[in-house]
Amino acid sequence: MNKSHKLFGASLLALAISGCAVTSQPIDRSASEARARTDLATMFKGQEPLSGPLTLHQAMARAVKYNLEARLKVMEEALAKRQVDLAQFDMLPRMALDAGYVGRNNVGASSSQSIRTGTQSLEPSTSQDRDREVADLTMVWNVLDFGVSYVSAKQQADQRLILQERKRKVIHTITQDVRSAYWRAVAAQRLLSQIDALMGRIQQARDNSQRMATQRIGDPVQTLSYQRALIEATRQLEEQRRALSLAKTELAALINLPLNTDFTLAPEQGYAVPQFTGDLAKLEEQALASRPELREQDYQARISAAETRKAMLRMLPGLEFSAGGHYDSNSFLTNQSWADYGVKVTWNLFNVLSAPTAIKVAEAGEDVAAARRQAMSMAVLAQLYVANANYQESVRQFRTSEELATLDGEIAGQLRNRFQTQNIGELELIQGELNNLQTQLKRDLAYAELRNAYAQLYVSSGTDLLPDTLPDSNLQTIATALQNGEANWNH
Repeated sequence: MNKSHKLFGASLLALAISGCAVTSQPIDRSASEARARTDLATMFKGQEPLSGPLTLHQAMARAVKYNLEARLKVMEEALAKRQVDLAQFDMLPRMALDAGYVGRNNVGASSSQSIRTGTQSLEPSTSQDRDREVADLTMVWNVLDFGVSYVSAKQQADQRLILQERKRKVIHTITQDVRSAYWRAVAAQRLLSQIDALMGRIQQARDNSQRMATQRIGDPVQTLSYQRALIEATRQLEEQRRALSLAKTELAALINLPLNTDFTLAPEQGYAVPQFTGDLAKLEEQALASRPELREQDYQARISAAETRKAMLRMLPGLEFSAGGHYDSNSFLTNQSWADYGVKVTWNLFNVLSAPTAIKVAEAGEDVAAARRQAMSMAVLAQLYVANANYQESVRQFRTSEELATLDGEIAGQLRNRFQTQNIGELELIQGELNNLQTQLKRDLAYAELRNAYAQLYVSSGTDLLPDTLPDSNLQTIATALQNGEANWNH
């Protein structure tokens, strides 16, 4: 019988251990496919549809409102706000409620023994029922814990403000990326149709040349050289087409449009050159005061200083207040419900020993935060001066590219006239039009670089194009605010 009990116990133990074993099952492909369908539906859900050609500031507004990275920062900020609210509960007293049933299988009896004679002085007796109902409600408030929790809540609030600065940084980066992609997409919209038309003409010329070579008309070397020149022109056009064809896809990804969406851009007419008339010294001050990275370091320094205060607080003794209400159904009790209260001082002496080291560590953290801020300040000033130099150079490069594009356009016009009068061959005309297309592309890309360089000036200075609050979150409201912010920052 004893052997059977042992076998049963061993089996039960083995079953319990096997039940605790942790196994992980691979995610089924159907679940991944369902998740993919849900994500595709969610990524573009609730967006205002495109109602016409897209301006630059409308594209930037879409990025601010719908870009997934920007949305993530909004969610992180909302989470941080809830964490601040949660941290405030740590300042409240600890309150615990216990209620339940207590029983035992025999009577809890006891007797007494004389310490002088060693004889039993009382018969075994009990003062407690075998089965009881008990309940306790206790509240404890430690003044030291309250102080530490208060400082921690302030640190959590600073963490939320850090997330706001990171959100600003994301908006700066996204709008700048949209600006760059937009102007490259404008160049693609202007030139892709011309590239395709010229590639069609080159292909037709190649077909004619192949036909003449098959019929053995003309000098073979001259024919092959002609074909080689046409293929080289095709290669150059294909490279340009490849660079331009991706611009709209990049823009669609930034503004969170489905990547297969066909949309038209509505850029400003002409090639207006934005003029920077601001004071660089004032921009230095603004950059050091407004850049999100430096403001984040300000909050980090405040968090480090709070960590020092927490280390000093932990050296102090804690004053603890307690109060509670109790109930016990024990029939032997005269008072089955009662309240108690108390005050006591608690002091962890090891905290006193470790406090000097903890304070030094916290103060070192403050020094590191200050040094990091100073290093970042120098980097910010360098970025501002680089942005200004880049803007000045971009203006000069665009002027040169514009003049060259104008000249090549006139040359291409003259070549067309000569080709119509059969004074030149088709290859010379194609080469002239290819040069014209290339200089137009360089002009448009130089203009895109100019607009980006101008925008980098106010991004480097920490300027926010959007105000702190908007009347509503409509796309047109955001686009108008962005346009007004860009128009007013340099005045």
